[in-house]
Amino acid sequence: MLSNFPFLKNKNPEDQSKVFIPSRREFMKIGSLVTGGFLLGVNFQCKGPKGELMTFAPNVFITINSDNEITIVAHRSEMGTGIRTSLPLIVADEMGADWSKVKIIQAEGDEDKYGNQNTDGSFSVRMFYEPMRKVGATARHMLIAAAAAEWGVDPSECTTENSEVLQTGSNKKIKFGDLVEKLLVMEMPAPESIKLKEFSNYKLIGKETTIYDARDITTGKAVFGADVDLPNMKIAVVKRCPVVGAKVISFNDAKALAIPGVTAVVKIDGSGIPPGLDKALEGVAVIADTTWAAMKGRDALEIVWDLGENQTYSSPKQLAEMIQSTTQNGKVRRERGNFNSASQAAGKVIERTYEAPFYAHATIEPPTAIAHYKGDGTCEIWAPTQHPQWARGAVAGALGIELPQVKVNVTLLGGGFGRKSKPDFVVEAALLSKAAKVPVRVQWTREDDLQHDFYHSHSAQRIKATLDKSGNLSGWNHHTVFPAIGATGNPEELHPSDGELGLGCTDFPYDVPNIRIESHESKAHTRIGWLRSVSNIHHAFAICSMMDEIAEARGLDPVAQAIQLLGEDRDLSFAEETGGKYENYGEKIEDFPWNTGRMKKVIQTVAEKANWTSNLAAGKAIGFAAHKSFLTYVACIVTVEKDSAGKISIPEVHYAVDCGIGVNPDRIRSQFEGGAQFATSLATTSAITFENGVVQQNNFDTYQLIRMPQAPKKTHIHMVESMEKPTGVGEPPVPPYIPALANAMYKLTGQRINKLPFKI
Repeated sequence: MLSNFPFLKNKNPEDQSKVFIPSRREFMKIGSLVTGGFLLGVNFQCKGPKGELMTFAPNVFITINSDNEITIVAHRSEMGTGIRTSLPLIVADEMGADWSKVKIIQAEGDEDKYGNQNTDGSFSVRMFYEPMRKVGATARHMLIAAAAAEWGVDPSECTTENSEVLQTGSNKKIKFGDLVEKLLVMEMPAPESIKLKEFSNYKLIGKETTIYDARDITTGKAVFGADVDLPNMKIAVVKRCPVVGAKVISFNDAKALAIPGVTAVVKIDGSGIPPGLDKALEGVAVIADTTWAAMKGRDALEIVWDLGENQTYSSPKQLAEMIQSTTQNGKVRRERGNFNSASQAAGKVIERTYEAPFYAHATIEPPTAIAHYKGDGTCEIWAPTQHPQWARGAVAGALGIELPQVKVNVTLLGGGFGRKSKPDFVVEAALLSKAAKVPVRVQWTREDDLQHDFYHSHSAQRIKATLDKSGNLSGWNHHTVFPAIGATGNPEELHPSDGELGLGCTDFPYDVPNIRIESHESKAHTRIGWLRSVSNIHHAFAICSMMDEIAEARGLDPVAQAIQLLGEDRDLSFAEETGGKYENYGEKIEDFPWNTGRMKKVIQTVAEKANWTSNLAAGKAIGFAAHKSFLTYVACIVTVEKDSAGKISIPEVHYAVDCGIGVNPDRIRSQFEGGAQFATSLATTSAITFENGVVQQNNFDTYQLIRMPQAPKKTHIHMVESMEKPTGVGEPPVPPYIPALANAMYKLTGQRINKLPFKI
């Protein structure tokens, strides 16, 4: 169900946002963020599951001050995606503002003030593109009306540019700031009178714009989670049992308390089984004056654990069982035609099993959070969180206080990838501050992070493809098994959800007459969560690798085969064949259809740009894959090269992407460049394994990320021009890259790759 996965919830069924001038009461709500000037807000409205109209409180505010400064409140979390730039940029461009005079401030986590602030699932631009345009256009309309009244001219004679209103054909111009007094007494224009700009008139949207935080980040002024420092603040580290579900039987803290600087030792009660997505793990915290003292105190703790039901868990053993299960009949999740008949009549059958390991998020900034539980029963939080409202609710629940008593301040995030949407580390800080009666920063180490993550599931898949006697692809039977995310909250959830299977599996787009997709039971023995692109990672690896092998068996070029099997340009829905259970990333399929023509276009574009059909020099090979995820169409071609010493490198990568209207190409490019690096690590170096319930990797020596020599040398991003609705770009780079690399390696070495990670 979507309710289990915040990254899939219906985000933008239709834009019914309403721009308004905030009341004094609403202004006072955000008075700490903006003062004086003219203020505009926007309510975001959408239809609920039964068609009812749901109104969210003002999500975005824009202020124009008399000094001509424009302040825009950013309500999304910044983790390198540039979202704190892209959304305000839309408002500024629609207004005609001077971007250099725009100030962006970060909103606190508060649904009553800012509505949905969950920065997960590559949906921020697709959700807010139209509402942001609308609030900017309303401000422009009012500014023009105010200036026209000042000059006694018709508003149609006026335009805006560089934070000024200009009269066309004359030298008259006036700064936005000089119109504030008039704006304050104006009434809101009728919504139907507001006209949005034509795309060709934008000066920022669709153009390269450096991220707002770039200078502060590169000069060290930016404030990340661990940079927050409060008076009298203590540092805490937690000794958590490495086996999920364990409980503390007893502990001796005498040696820890004897270490200079250690001020307290506090037990944290965990939720046991299930661990939950927003609960702290059971453990014992050491609170100290410094991080070093806290860590030394933790080392000195003596704890007796009840290791619980997961103490014998072995992930290699479970993976072998999962592989075996795929040879049996599973739960049918999508069906077309009759696969058994296709198999019986086949001229050739190709059958392969694919394996992928557990993955950790391994963000460069490990989790950290600061809490100040005060004597009046309120709690203030500072955290690098992707989901500040979830953190707020989790803290309120853990402390037994009301939601308004919790304030969440959002810092910059040193990487997120889905890890920092889960608020367990924020809850830890709140509990420890209450116990210590001082502000406390909980600091996770790299070892903590790798051994206590919400992991991307390991998986086994078996695909059986049939070719008829004419060599046509006649049947597709895909078995998939992996511990479900929902099992972290409900141990009885043994099959992946419809939402997880809709991430690259049940939305198999190719025109094959007989399709059967099946899932199998698998129990979760650790915390499972979502990681950048979620189930698309292993589904795309298996499907795109198999499609490459099928093309070879048919004597076809893989690119030509993909275009052929996509068939005529049309919209796909998957509704009937999945029993209406295809969730389409929380969007209505009619609003964001799966369009074969758009996929063919990115395939044709990447093949052309990468010179797919050209002859390669000796020692080089290229691989291709295409995959749609988070509503974005991506095709990828990876080149690999072997030198005279037998060393393999990745000299070049080409992506073609159709993400609808590209608001900021600079950020799209950076997401795909980073995505290629991220995916190279998943493909070639990274893996988490469990023995006796314990993660075997504890730092970057054992859970490896690629180093510079292993990284792609050049990554080219080719954006297909589109006027379709904007879609996500943070996650779509990852899924097609891994099979494209694997397919290139096959062409270079002659060995098919069916297991991740693989060595290059």
